[in-house]
Amino acid sequence: MAIYLDHNASAPLLPRAREAMLAALDHVGNPSSVHGQGRALRAVIDSAREQVAALAGAEAKQIVFTGSATEAITQAIVGGVKVFGIDRVLVCATDHAAALKAAEISGVSIRILGVDEAGTVDLDALARQIDMANQAGEKLLVAISWVNNETGLVQPRGRIEAMVGPTPHILVIDAVQAFGKLDLDFAASATDMMAVSAHKIGGPAGIGALLVKGHADTVRIIPGGGQEQGRRGGTESAALVAGFGNACADIGKTLDLDATRALATSFEQQLLSLAPDAVIFSRGAERIGTVVNFAVPGIKNTVAMMSLDLAGIAVSSGSACSSGKVGRSHVLDAMGVPPELSECGLRISLGWSSTVSDIETFFEAYETVLSRHRRKGAAA
Repeated sequence: MAIYLDHNASAPLLPRAREAMLAALDHVGNPSSVHGQGRALRAVIDSAREQVAALAGAEAKQIVFTGSATEAITQAIVGGVKVFGIDRVLVCATDHAAALKAAEISGVSIRILGVDEAGTVDLDALARQIDMANQAGEKLLVAISWVNNETGLVQPRGRIEAMVGPTPHILVIDAVQAFGKLDLDFAASATDMMAVSAHKIGGPAGIGALLVKGHADTVRIIPGGGQEQGRRGGTESAALVAGFGNACADIGKTLDLDATRALATSFEQQLLSLAPDAVIFSRGAERIGTVVNFAVPGIKNTVAMMSLDLAGIAVSSGSACSSGKVGRSHVLDAMGVPPELSECGLRISLGWSSTVSDIETFFEAYETVLSRHRRKGAAA
């Protein structure tokens, strides 16, 4: 039986989400149609919107369904630059590629905020940028990934909101890896726009959402036929939306965060027992508690992943959004991790389906990887 330890890439589909999707597929029509079939599909979407809003601490009217979190982030950054007359976009060096690439095509200048060795954003640099913009009469859009998808590091969202919120500047939060694990509290927050994803919590791939405050309702990149209250054109997929909504309703009952975090802690303890020279990235900083990104010096991630994959164990070397490529991590590079250690980085990420047995099976296979490495070192 395959062991899946890659929830940050995509979580297994929750049973309730699957059932909701199959039920939605039985409906025929277009949710924008006024006849009975169309109204039935609209009811499915309205119900799901309420479910997503409940998990996000948002109002239903603040939920804009998109084709992915990447689209949501792009809409927030590229669309936000146009609507709010932004002069400069600030992104963190360890942000997801979705934000970094969207900033590149935004049409305005970009400033990359550095991080410390744990990956925490340089708040002093952010304060300086805000002061300079205020003095010059410029407007900033600040985009920050709340929870890093590679290391699990939690950025100080509260402090960032306290810095940006009282100003005319715009704050965009990538909450993809925080969704379902931390309290988003969007409606009451100082965040202007926030991106979330379905498939990271056990919903289907191909559906995400942008959470928007009322003043950002005109932020869009796909005008289309007026769907999503004119904020994102294109006929909604009732099946994907239903799966998203029901995953949101079910994840709180299915994911035992305390137990999952205990699994991650046990993983780290076993790892350091077997390989005392292992480096756990961002250790000592605030982390989400469901992700362990580590490296054993001398064991390249390509070698380790191949051996684990042959044993039926799915792990990753970091983000899964680079067309299947395995290599150096821009996150670890930004943290100042030496290239020879970065190339050894492996990530395990846990979620609703993870068990103690999964961890035990991982180490049964990983001991073989370590033994082979030690024999090679002894022979050298």
